[in-house]
Amino acid sequence: MELWYSIIELLPFEWAQSGGMYFMKNALLAVILMSPLFGLLSTMIVTNKMSFFSDALGHSGFTGIAIGALCGLANPLWFAAALAVAFAVLFSLVRRKSNFSSDTIIGVFSSTAVALGIFISTIGGRSFTKFNTYLIGDILSVNPNELLLLLITLICVTVLWVIGINRLTLASVHPALAESRGVKVFAYETIFSAIIALVVTMAMTWVGLLVINSLLILPAASARNIAGNMRKYHLFSVLGALVCGLAGLFLSYYVGSSSGAAISLFLALWFAVTFVIGKKKA
Repeated sequence: MELWYSIIELLPFEWAQSGGMYFMKNALLAVILMSPLFGLLSTMIVTNKMSFFSDALGHSGFTGIAIGALCGLANPLWFAAALAVAFAVLFSLVRRKSNFSSDTIIGVFSSTAVALGIFISTIGGRSFTKFNTYLIGDILSVNPNELLLLLITLICVTVLWVIGINRLTLASVHPALAESRGVKVFAYETIFSAIIALVVTMAMTWVGLLVINSLLILPAASARNIAGNMRKYHLFSVLGALVCGLAGLFLSYYVGSSSGAAISLFLALWFAVTFVIGKKKA
């Protein structure tokens, strides 16, 4: 971290000076690591038409936090991550075994998870307010250990993406053709769903459950408006997420607002801009 702090001191901001404001320096690194992660996952979520899946996973993660808090766990996020992964695997299994569309299955799982989470968190007349931090998020609270975990997650996702992107894309576009070519569609879908579950649970405390879904949809949706091929599609998604992430963090710092909400607003603005550009090209 000392090397990162030394690099940050070169920036022309008052919070970048040496000797303090480490929370902002940590938050900046978190955005730099988190934005490409969301950008990569976003392309596969949009391609798979699973736009509300991350929202449903967030609800299941919240349920896990409520159960962990009820059991007196010091850090319920680990329990939440485990429950979200189980939720993702169960979703993949149900989607494969049923004739319902993904949107319908996601709606069933999401509504059940959020109802269960609220029910557990309010048992015995307990106040719901202590869980508000998970709804809004606070990226300024990220610590060096979490940054290391975020870096490891980004590396693992990037490696899996490079190795399996073609197979996963084929499985998304034409499952039957993928199966005929030896692609284990269910395995790829399950792994992909589990990764999203882990990322959503990990980032929930930083960007907030209420807006995390936008970070997993808008980067790819914006890139799709202007990308002419798959390479540009992924590149624009990652770059858009990174630029909007940095802009949102800086704006939230100077105006004192929620970082997650500010990032989401910049992503929405970027989507509007790319939509207009795409229409002019058409």
